Amino acid sequence: MIQRVQSLYLLLAAGVSGAVSVFLPYGVNTSGTELYAYENPIIFGLYMFSAALSLLTIFLFKNRKLQFVLGRVNIILNFILLGVFVYWSLNVSGETVVSEKGIGMFIPVISIVLLVMANKAIKRDEDLVKSVDRLR
Repeated sequence: MIQRVQSLYLLLAAGVSGAVSVFLPYGVNTSGTELYAYENPIIFGLYMFSAALSLLTIFLFKNRKLQFVLGRVNIILNFILLGVFVYWSLNVSGETVVSEKGIGMFIPVISIVLLVMANKAIKRDEDLVKSVDRLR
């Protein structure tokens, strides 16, 4: 049952978190060089953990409840990543490391939207299975 719509959403979320985060800068420092996620081990680790969790969730299609819970954990992880970016961008005491925002700061938002859509589809599948079991 890998051909379900939530698998597509989870695959897109894994692609956004894993691949796109490597190529798009999340900021520009004071000297004008772009900052990428692979240069910062904390940011890169959070992105890769989010991508791995999305890929793991795809293959847990037989256990929809665990799949739903892991989707929520991944959403929380992306909110933490978004919080780190917001903290860095709003930390204006003097000149900070990140002086300008990059497009890569919005990757967690895209990932959160995809994960919420996947969780809705998982919930819809779970409700469908429960309704079929009720008819027996």
